[in-house]
Amino acid sequence: MKIHPTAIISPKSQIEEGVEIGPYSVIGPHVKIGKGTTIGSHAVIEGPTEIGNNCRIFQFASIGAIPQDLKFVGEECKVIIGNNNTIREFVTIHKSTAADIGMTAMGDNNLIMAYCHIAHNCKLANNIVMANAANLAGHIHVEDHAIIGGLTGIHQFTRIGCHSIIGGASAVTLDIPPYVTASGNRAKLHGLNLIGLKRRNFKDKTIKTLKEAYRIIFRSSLLLSHAIEKVRQEVENLPEVDHFIEFIERSERGVCR
Repeated sequence: MKIHPTAIISPKSQIEEGVEIGPYSVIGPHVKIGKGTTIGSHAVIEGPTEIGNNCRIFQFASIGAIPQDLKFVGEECKVIIGNNNTIREFVTIHKSTAADIGMTAMGDNNLIMAYCHIAHNCKLANNIVMANAANLAGHIHVEDHAIIGGLTGIHQFTRIGCHSIIGGASAVTLDIPPYVTASGNRAKLHGLNLIGLKRRNFKDKTIKTLKEAYRIIFRSSLLLSHAIEKVRQEVENLPEVDHFIEFIERSERGVCR
């Protein structure tokens, strides 16, 4: 381990081999940091927090502070961060309240750029990019490979579907379905994320089928329930189409149109 002598490390923390901690950083009790993770100067990590292997946490990041939720009464909740995540300067990730999933969680291989905020009870999957100053309110779920543009604000309890992309400076108040492009204040859909799907090697057949499902649901004059039923009857049954439909059907806030 390479721990700068000015760093303050609680004896109740658990630091694995190969960890680097920079000057003036503070690691509180009940913090676990996995192998090979590096923490820059002046970072503050409060427990209970678990950070996986080979993460890079840059200077002035704050992880594990109490949530900005007036209902929080000091319950013992936590932050869990997976492996190979990059958390840039001035990012804030707050611990959860006891509601719903009871934690703030992040999977693997995510890039969280400078000044982003991840609030209490958010759940991020894998391979997500949050550009500078994107902000997640509480209880937001983000699926794999989503990209959130800089200066974007997302309303609490919203869901962001996999392989979607949200343009910068957007205001998102409704669920964003998988595989789509959205932007604006308030955000609207602008078709499939074709460039992203091609970059991730989606088959031409899959993209064509998703386009047909999107057209029926969002471009026809049918009621949503009728449009979904038409997709089930007329569009080829692929896993991606199933997920697209199920995401929309499970929406509690309603989906962006």
